[in-house]
Amino acid sequence: MKNTFLKLALGAAIAIGATQVQAETRITYKSAKSTSSYYQMGVQIAEAIKAGSNGDMIVTVEESQGSVQNVMEARARGGDYVFTTPPVLVKLAQGGKAMFEGKGDPKFDEIRALFPIPSLTMHFVMSDKSGVTDFAGMEGKTILLGKGSFGAREGEKYLKLFGLEGKVDLAEVELSNAVAALKNGQIDGFVTAGSWPAPNVIEAAASTGVKVISLSDDQIKQSKRAKLVIPAGTYAGQEAEITTTSLPVAAYTTTAMDDDTAYALTKTFWEQKAKMGEEAPWWNGVDQGLMANITGKIHPGAARYYQEAGIELTDAQQ
Repeated sequence: MKNTFLKLALGAAIAIGATQVQAETRITYKSAKSTSSYYQMGVQIAEAIKAGSNGDMIVTVEESQGSVQNVMEARARGGDYVFTTPPVLVKLAQGGKAMFEGKGDPKFDEIRALFPIPSLTMHFVMSDKSGVTDFAGMEGKTILLGKGSFGAREGEKYLKLFGLEGKVDLAEVELSNAVAALKNGQIDGFVTAGSWPAPNVIEAAASTGVKVISLSDDQIKQSKRAKLVIPAGTYAGQEAEITTTSLPVAAYTTTAMDDDTAYALTKTFWEQKAKMGEEAPWWNGVDQGLMANITGKIHPGAARYYQEAGIELTDAQQ
């Protein structure tokens, strides 16, 4: 009798445990290098999703070498795969163009967006001491662009576009040393791209005093990037809005993810976003307005949430 009772109890415990395991949804979130702000965002999303779903969804953050790798891995990953990338890279992958030339795959056509995350935002940061207040004023100054990053490539492009190629001195200093170099007068300014508010710009503004240059509407049009406005007061001493450019970034999955999971993931993200913004201000720059920057299709499960929330999608997103 005793053995029978133990067997029944053990069987019940196993059944309950199996139900819990079955109810728990596990997701892999592939973001960026572990030292980047986008990896930190991934960790914040993982914590928010766990809290918002009462532990029903568990997100594991996976380090990545960049957005191209994230997109490439969509070919072989399953329905638990979520990754971040600029929408333009999804479009290039689906067209087999640029870095995806000769690497096309039908799986790329199955990529679907879930929600936007903070954009890569261009910051042209000049010290107060330099006296530079607009792009033209950078002529003759020493500028740090960094190497190999999106911000470095984009900064170099803008110098060419706006007639400053060869007219500024490019400093041979790592971007990680930008604030120190600015403080000791080794450089007059630096270019950086990341979510706003950017940690290195916060540090420079607080310790040295800086002017983050705004771009004109014509310059933004020439850049062929999305316009972004950083509100006044974001950085110390910043009394006016900063108008600049950005490269939108979003979280994606594929059609291999079931609709209910995509719905729950998207719904929980938006419901937790305000709380995330209290702990990390860069989430405050994410709102419904960024949905327009997602140029490809939205996952049907996520689209169900947007319909319920009254957020209109474009024909191209459906």
